[in-house]
Amino acid sequence: MRLLIMGAPGSGKGTQAAAVSERYHIPTISTGDMFRAAVRSESPLGREVKALLDSGSLVPDEITDAVVVARLSEPDAAEGWILDGYPRTTNQVAALDTYLATQGKQLDGVLLLDVPQEQLLERMLLRGQHEGRSDDNLETVTHRLAVYHEQTEPVISQYAPRGILHLIDGSGTIAETGARIVAALDPLTVADVDG
Repeated sequence: MRLLIMGAPGSGKGTQAAAVSERYHIPTISTGDMFRAAVRSESPLGREVKALLDSGSLVPDEITDAVVVARLSEPDAAEGWILDGYPRTTNQVAALDTYLATQGKQLDGVLLLDVPQEQLLERMLLRGQHEGRSDDNLETVTHRLAVYHEQTEPVISQYAPRGILHLIDGSGTIAETGARIVAALDPLTVADVDG
């Protein structure tokens, strides 16, 4: 199963992607995790990424596309994956479509976590306090949400006509959101077995 999980910063994508990964035995591929690892490495790329993340900006498409395609080509991703944080722009949608076409594959589903803006702000500010993430402060969070609405929401409109977009209520508890995701995905696994 090849899936995307989408939603605004703070919508719970990482948490829910990990649960999907465990339930369906597919790796979670998180651009955020890959970029944070680059920052920890203090490599030139890591320093560039840190400056971008700290300012609330997105990493350029060319860098992101190359990192993701390299990861999708690893052996553990051969039978499927869930992408968390990619694609974020329409250019990245095109890059992913091109990659999948070269592999003779297609996306099975796109999960869109829908959470009210006030709850997103509250979640990210709490995460910043508890995890010490420099990118979770009010100014940066507000900027990241604006960037999301401007650049990432058009991605959703690319997937809606394909009939693979699942709008998931991401408010409430982690377990409640997880149950909604399972309800959307379990029929896809039956289709995989039958098809």
